[in-house]
Formats: sequence, structure tokens, C-alpha cells
Amino acid sequence: MTFKELGITEPILKAIEVKGYTHPTPIQEQSIPILLRGKDLLGCAQTGTGKTAAFAIPILHHLYNEQPKRKGPRKIKALIVTPTRELALQIGENFTEYGKFTNIKSTVIFGGVKQGSQTLALRKGTDILVATPGRLLDLMDQGFISLKDIKYSVLDEADQMLDMGFIHDIRKIIAKLPTERQSLFFSATMPPAILSLSRKILGNPEKVTVKPEQATAEKVEQSVYFVSKMGKPKLLLHLLQTEPFDSALIFSRTKHGADKIVRILGKANITAAAIHGNKSQGARQRALGNFKSGHTNVLVATDIAARGIDVDELSHVINYDLPNIPETYVHRIGRTGRAGASGIALSFCNHEEKAYLRDIQKLIKQTIPVVADHPFPDEYEDVIPESPVKPQKPRQQRWSTKPGNDGGSNNNQNRRRSYSQRRQS
Repeated sequence: MTFKELGITEPILKAIEVKGYTHPTPIQEQSIPILLRGKDLLGCAQTGTGKTAAFAIPILHHLYNEQPKRKGPRKIKALIVTPTRELALQIGENFTEYGKFTNIKSTVIFGGVKQGSQTLALRKGTDILVATPGRLLDLMDQGFISLKDIKYSVLDEADQMLDMGFIHDIRKIIAKLPTERQSLFFSATMPPAILSLSRKILGNPEKVTVKPEQATAEKVEQSVYFVSKMGKPKLLLHLLQTEPFDSALIFSRTKHGADKIVRILGKANITAAAIHGNKSQGARQRALGNFKSGHTNVLVATDIAARGIDVDELSHVINYDLPNIPETYVHRIGRTGRAGASGIALSFCNHEEKAYLRDIQKLIKQTIPVVADHPFPDEYEDVIPESPVKPQKPRQQRWSTKPGNDGGSNNNQNRRRSYSQRRQS
């Protein structure tokens, strides 16, 4: 099926084609027809599945078709609530890109910055509002935002809302929404608390599920390195200095750990930036902007701060620390191998993390290949899950014999060329 066959209005279809999209992802193919019919939707899908387009395209389609009926100043017709600033900004960018040939206006609001520019945009009027819960309630209390005209509401990353303590804020927001509206609810997991919340938001929803094993990008080449906790910094430097890469997103379990990794890389003349909750919003946006533009090739992030990071042709995801929640692993590696591109996910595993690895392999029903031939090996036990899994093809040894790079622009260009050539092969 193609996007054209879904019956999307022409200006939005044109914008999708400009982006290079021709065929919808599974969540898009299943969700868009439901939403075009005006039905409520309960979606279970991870990051990297194309979820944002699955709800943004139908909302834009409806708003575009309703434009001739609009009179007077713009009123907020669609509300998207999401847990983090980065994800809010990313969703806002998507709405702008998909709606570039329409007259539909979107605005993004979030905390951590002064509200002046945001309230000014709200005064000018907007059709679509993308918001984090705290700033949304704050500006509602101040009288800058009214939700009485909302026709389309989206609660995105609901499980993260719960983890971050936003559940009471969400309930307050829901209480202010009109009864007659189309409601969309997306979550990567569906624990009882999330299902209970969904029942309060949705009427009689259609359900769409993209299972974790489906969400794990097929073209992501996964591998794991058994290494001691003390050996992790040395192994990371070794890989970054010998493995050709275009860009690397490194995951740390803690904020302190993320800062420590940046310092270690800096001492080796590898420019990197960290993004986590203790960083100011300005610092986070600069770090993300530099990473997206290619000015910085290495970004170190915690899981929550990484929500919303969407980088074209991200070549490597490195799990410096394995996550203790297996679904988080799927979130992480889903940031590479997008839109048909290839990608590489490397994971470090020390003795204490072997139980996490077992859980991950059970979830994705794959045995992640072990790379034992590296300079900092650690003795390891058998980690194959108890349940049968589909083995991946063994990872081919591809380490370069080049001397370590100094992180400069010439070496970055060499890495890009090498990665580009490898993707074409």
C-alpha cells in the first residue's frame, strides 16, 4: 500500500512525497484509515515505528478539510500532550513539515524556558498545540490557553508520563477537554495503570499494536560485548577510534554517568555532548541541534532525555549501560535503522547486567551475537534465554586497522565516506 492509496488530501500528500515517504510503516498503514474515519484509537507502539506521522497526517487532513468553515481568529483545534521537551519539539517539527503546503499553524510549548515567546505565539492564534503537561497547565491557569474548542486530542508516550509522575496533571487536562472529540492514546507498554487511564480518555476505540519484535528494526545489526565495568570506557574509546561511524548516540543509565562519558571522550579529543534532565533547556537544544547538523558526531543521553531525538541516518546506537527494562532496549535501537536505512546497535554488558540481557533477548526473541574478539574482554557465562529464539546472523568483524582518530573534521569526513560506502554494499 502507498500513502496515495490511503486517501490523504493532496497538499499533505505532496509534503509527504517531498520528505521521501512512499509506503507507510505498519503503524501508519493500520492507524491512518481508522483516524480518517474519525474513530478513537488506542495504539501500542515503540519509538521508531513512525508513530508521529500516524497521528499527525490524519489530524492535518481533517483540519485542512475544515478550513473553509473557519471564521475569525485561529482557535486550538488539536492538542498533543507529550512527556519531554525534546519530543514536543520533534512532534512540532513533524507537523510543520507535513503541513507545509497548508495554511495550518502549529505551536509548541514546554517548561524550562521563559514563557514570553510561547504566550506571544498563542496570542497570535494556532490550530495545533503540542505541549508538555506542566507548562500546559501553567498557561491554562494564567488564561493563555482554552481547550473548549479541541476536536482532536493525542496523549503520546503515556507510559513515560506515568514514570515521570505526570498522571495527576494528565487527569486535570482530560477534565478540561470537550466530551465530543476524537481521542488518540499511544503507549509503548500497557500496564494496568495505563489501561485504566486509556478507558477514561477513549470511548470505544479501535486498537493497533506493533509488537516489540516488529518494532525492532530489521536492518539494525545488533551485537553485545562482555566487558567489566572498569573496561567500558576503554572499549568505548577503542570502538569510536577504529569503527567508521557517521554519528553515535550513546545511552547512559544515569545523568552523572552521561557527564562522565563526555569527560572521558573529551580527554581523548573526541567531541561529545550530553543531554539529560539536569541540563538547561538551552544547553539541551544546542547539543541536539549540533548533533542533528553533524557539528557534533557523538551525543550521550539518558533514556527520558533521548525521547524525541530523531536524526536522519543515525549510524550507531551504543548501549554503554544496558537498560533494566527490556522494552527500553527496543526504544533505543529503534533510533537507527529508520526509514529503510541500515544501522548498528552495540551493547556493553558487565556481570551485573547479564540478567538484563536475558530479558532483552526473551522480549525480542533473538540471540544477540557476542563479539568476543576485542581488546578488553571479560569472562562471561552463557546468556542464551531459556525460551527458543531466532538467532541473528553472526556479526562480521569489521574493525579498522587505522590508527585512532583525533575527532577532527577530516576524520569525521572519512568516517562518513566509509559508512556511506558500507551502506551501499
